[in-house]
Amino acid sequence: MDDRDVFRRQARVLKALANEARLMMVDRLARGECSAGELVALVGLDASTVSKHLSVLRASGIVDDRRAGTTVFYRLMTPCVMNFFACATQVLKDKAL
Repeated sequence: MDDRDVFRRQARVLKALANEARLMMVDRLARGECSAGELVALVGLDASTVSKHLSVLRASGIVDDRRAGTTVFYRLMTPCVMNFFACATQVLKDKAL
């Protein structure tokens, strides 16, 4: 895999995170597994919209799901994305100076 391909793949991951609702869901999942219904309540969007957001996160390898009966639970697969949250917060702080 060449550098350009690596950058292209990294861009896909960053695009998956480039949404307020998805960031909220990732932040919540960093604290542990939760159901799709909990994520719907958290972000305040309808279930179909949350499902689409979760599909984006799942396709990029950030989250995974498991089914228990009719309930779908999600978990964070790559906790290192939280480092991005810390970095983004630092950029905001530095910009405010």
